[in-house]
Amino acid sequence: MKESSRILRFAIVGTLNALITALVVGLMMHVFGEDYLTANVTAYTIAQINNFIWCKYWIFPLDPVARRNSLWRQILWFCLAFTAAYGAQFLFLLTLVELLGCNEYLAQFLGLFVYGGVNFMSNRLLTFR
Repeated sequence: MKESSRILRFAIVGTLNALITALVVGLMMHVFGEDYLTANVTAYTIAQINNFIWCKYWIFPLDPVARRNSLWRQILWFCLAFTAAYGAQFLFLLTLVELLGCNEYLAQFLGLFVYGGVNFMSNRLLTFR
């Protein structure tokens, strides 16, 4: 698969994940009255489950034998990639909201781009190489 196709697929799934994240953040903050940090953690966790499935089978597909033999390795590296991407996004979110006084919703949105960049590179280079 061409790298441009892979990036386009990642952008499509990323958009879906952004919608999932936005929906969960909105529900958590407006319907359930949770603070922005709890909403953020919950939303990214739910979106990450969706992301793994799409990454494994559509964005970074492996041949069936390699896919079957590497599931646990992929899950481990995927979790590490998520931790790195989420950590970068979370620090970015805290910096924008707590230090720079940015609107919580705008900071959540901008953080998606930080998360997406780190997540793609981590998964491309480590998880699904």
